[in-house]
Amino acid sequence: MEVSHEYFKENILPHFSDLFSYRTPCSSLQRTGTDRRIQTRPGSPEKTSHFPYPARHRSGVYKLGLTKPLEKQLLKSEISCTIYKDTVANPTSANIEESKDFYLAHGCQALLAFGGGSSMDCAKAVGARLARPNKPLAKMEGILKIWHKLPLLIAVPTTAGTGSETTLAAVITDADTHHKYAINDFNLIPDYAVLEPSVTYGLPPQLTATTGMDALTHAIEAYIGRSTTKQTRAASIEAIQLIFDNLQTAYKNGNDKTARRNMLRASYLAGTAFTKSYVGYVHAVAHSLGGCYGIPHGLANSVLLPIVLEAYGTAAHKKLARLARITGISDSKLDAVAAEEFINHIRSMNISMNIPETLDGIRNEDIPKLACYADKEANPLYPVPALWGPEKLEQMYHLVQEVSEHDRNRNSEHPGKAA
Repeated sequence: MEVSHEYFKENILPHFSDLFSYRTPCSSLQRTGTDRRIQTRPGSPEKTSHFPYPARHRSGVYKLGLTKPLEKQLLKSEISCTIYKDTVANPTSANIEESKDFYLAHGCQALLAFGGGSSMDCAKAVGARLARPNKPLAKMEGILKIWHKLPLLIAVPTTAGTGSETTLAAVITDADTHHKYAINDFNLIPDYAVLEPSVTYGLPPQLTATTGMDALTHAIEAYIGRSTTKQTRAASIEAIQLIFDNLQTAYKNGNDKTARRNMLRASYLAGTAFTKSYVGYVHAVAHSLGGCYGIPHGLANSVLLPIVLEAYGTAAHKKLARLARITGISDSKLDAVAAEEFINHIRSMNISMNIPETLDGIRNEDIPKLACYADKEANPLYPVPALWGPEKLEQMYHLVQEVSEHDRNRNSEHPGKAA
């Protein structure tokens, strides 16, 4: 007898204080007679404070014992869990195959993603491979390439940023080419998303900052794009306001329950917005940097966001100005002025949370290839405010590229180096 949605709702959900339903990925469940089994994935350092972690920190969350309360509750409900601990930041195709084999070897029946974006993306991709065992991941890149129902998928985000608990996307890095690509299919949307503030208390300040700015990027890009609806605009606005009001509080005091709860809601809302309205060039460039250099996605988005928004110029002024006025950042009647104040507010947030202005390790010889990757990802899928080609995208990499000592003058006021 398989573990059903009804069993999950009746026996597991009551033990979480905050719940939002929407489809999710990242852990496995099995039931044999009276025994039920779950395979869980600990999150990666940048994205989670629970299950899957990157290779160099792969067992960090698990070692901290952050999964113990969930394990205990599952056991109490006669559900045994099998934990996959090796999810990496920016999960790779090899990572997915290993996890899929682990799921099958342990006879699991469902996926439970406990962690950040990496653990959830890993679980989604595992579910996709389970649903389409004869179709390699590379053939799933793009839109609607799965078309089969996944095993029961439950997401418990331990960071407030990725929004993966609500989205139809999984972002995977090819283990051989380091090309980072997205798989988009409605079947990847988790069945349940559990938003529980207490599981985010252990998230370090710097990860709180970058994952929070990741959520802000989702909300802003969804709002300023050319494919919005009344609902996505409302979700974006609420998410942006919540982030402006709560992120720095959560950064300074990780145990502030109100701030943590509001950030989880902001991340969730931003996820629902960009699932329907998509993102923009911030994400396209960030994905290529994550695939090539392993730069954490939240960090890349944090650094790129004000730079790309400024580069859009007048194409984004009207919508950015509207956001500035709605959120109380500006009362200027001039769109250009209000938009500039909005972008400057984002820069100030980054500075206050010690987020750098540049990213370490970007090589000049890689930039043309990276720009082509970003161009292929974004065009024509992303409804961006202004259409750019590879040459314009190359400028974005140079603008976030860490400069040498003798060229550091341009960053003299606020120098920063990505760790």
